[in-house]
Amino acid sequence: MTLQITQHHALLSTAPQASPADMASVAHMGFASVMNNRPDFEHDDAQPTAQAVGDAARAAGMDFYDVPFSAARMSSDLLLQFAQLVGQAKKPILLYCRSGARSTGIFQVAIDAGYLNPEDLSFVAD
Repeated sequence: MTLQITQHHALLSTAPQASPADMASVAHMGFASVMNNRPDFEHDDAQPTAQAVGDAARAAGMDFYDVPFSAARMSSDLLLQFAQLVGQAKKPILLYCRSGARSTGIFQVAIDAGYLNPEDLSFVAD
């Protein structure tokens, strides 16, 4: 199974649930960082853990960030944390969650709220 990646910006893409086995090809595609936005065992225990994906990402030479959230956990503090990490991350960065929609949504909110510079995705402090 091939990971379906959607590019939203030259420096940021999203994908549905990634697995440890995907990380070598993600690195080969040129990604420097990966961010998980899905809580472990959100729907069942067959889902790869963030730790397992993170270990594989680091083994493939990428940085890994774990920022899991659900719609119920979305807050201004979470949005700020997300934007700060995306801003400091090596790019390009791949975000993933269950379907890719949650990662796409928080990215768009961070841009719309002015927390990320739309040109280079650097963090914009108040």
